[in-house]
Amino acid sequence: MAEFMLGVDIGTTSTKAVLFTPQGRVVAHHSVGYPLLRPTPDAAEQDPAQIFQAVVGAIRVCLAAQAGAGQRLLGVAFSAAMHSVIAMGPDNTPLTGSITWADNRAAGWAERIQRDWGGLAIYRRTGTPTHPMSPLAKMVWLRHEQPALFTQTARFIGIKEYVFFRLFGRYWVDHSIASATGLFNLFQLDWDDEALALAGVRRDQLSELVPTTHIVQGLAGDIAQQLGLRADTPFVIGANDGVLSNLGVDAIAPGDVAVTIGTSGAMRTVIHEPRTDPGGRTFCYALTEQHWAVGGPVNNGGVVFRWVRDELAGAESAQARVQNLDPYDELTRMAAQVPPGAEGLLFHPYLAGERAPLWNADLRASFFGLGLRHRKAHMIRAALEGVIFNLHGILPTLETLVGTDTRIKATGGFARSPLWRQMMADVFNREVVVPESFESSCLGAAVLGLYALGRIKSLNVVSEMVGATHRHSPIAAHVEIYQRLLPIFHAIPVQLAQQYAALARFQRDSGGPAV
Repeated sequence: MAEFMLGVDIGTTSTKAVLFTPQGRVVAHHSVGYPLLRPTPDAAEQDPAQIFQAVVGAIRVCLAAQAGAGQRLLGVAFSAAMHSVIAMGPDNTPLTGSITWADNRAAGWAERIQRDWGGLAIYRRTGTPTHPMSPLAKMVWLRHEQPALFTQTARFIGIKEYVFFRLFGRYWVDHSIASATGLFNLFQLDWDDEALALAGVRRDQLSELVPTTHIVQGLAGDIAQQLGLRADTPFVIGANDGVLSNLGVDAIAPGDVAVTIGTSGAMRTVIHEPRTDPGGRTFCYALTEQHWAVGGPVNNGGVVFRWVRDELAGAESAQARVQNLDPYDELTRMAAQVPPGAEGLLFHPYLAGERAPLWNADLRASFFGLGLRHRKAHMIRAALEGVIFNLHGILPTLETLVGTDTRIKATGGFARSPLWRQMMADVFNREVVVPESFESSCLGAAVLGLYALGRIKSLNVVSEMVGATHRHSPIAAHVEIYQRLLPIFHAIPVQLAQQYAALARFQRDSGGPAV
């Protein structure tokens, strides 16, 4: 009888469910999207109930696509986006939306934590850089700016905890999601007392800590029926999407660096014990107690290309749709007509502030070097290059922690584009390998689930499941161009830090563009 493992990824823009064989072959997949809500310029929330229904729908449709798969299902394992916060009332209903990593309302409090309240020392124990994305900063913001709501809150949870509560009626948080809160001591595998005191949160207001291999059974009957599953189906709580993406692209060996560009992006490598950066520039998140991912996240990945499609190239995108073509393919074709370096046009892609490598929520996007000779195609190429240039800024810090003998494995929506893949090889001056599975977090969740259930003895078996579909070697002439432009690109935001801050204050005061 055939057997299957289901990996579910609760992402920023959609929930994906992918059904795998134990050998890693995709049998079925389905995704359900949902919006990011911006009620104020700096806000970025989602509806928890809507996301739960997306999880239910993705699982149900995915299983239905493979007739009878529910009877042969080994289990369901989860991946989820990091840094979300939901304030729950005493009756277990949300008092807020799911406040996502992209929410910037805690910016002032994050700055104060870093400057006045020992933020660097907390980071060195917890591995989450001090930034508005951090649940620690969000809780401090709620405590000081929404005290009535803060007082009413019985529990603070993330989106995966909300989903598991709806499924099983209990609050659990895995070490991986917890390690991205700024509240979890990496070296003690427990909540950090100083961070809790700063947030004003008690231990009983947080979920029960469990390892990423924790198995839960006993679905409520009505939920089991909605999902199309047996009530005793094993659910593996899993980990966060970042570390599982590393696992899903087989980037868990020393020197393997995973670069992911979805809506946002990240660069990560796996080490065997927790390690933080003296300067607070990298994160450290748990995969298992023997696997820890260190790296840097960026806010501005695929969201930049979407902005280009909608705001800069709306006419071209509309024409592509009329011709039943993918607008992104048309924009990529336009960008490919422009030489590397876009003839000296740079785009700093800080449409949503930025995390790594600068950790500055006040950064704003801009074109630099624009001249009369530049056309729309130059601007499109510069925008795509800007995303890669920004990621490049993370590599030096990462190499101080893990060494310079690094190999790049790329994944995410951008990996479908030959142009972006070649850009990455040229900018990093390294071979870029793109694994066969684009849904790396779902595969990582499935592999971790198989490990938790005792079906495999080591996570390293993922190397047998992941094939390389594309390899791109750097082109020497392109490398030379990018080596000249990269120092200019990285110097500009440092030199303009005060101007970014002043402009961000102006935009906030005037209710300007959402960030």
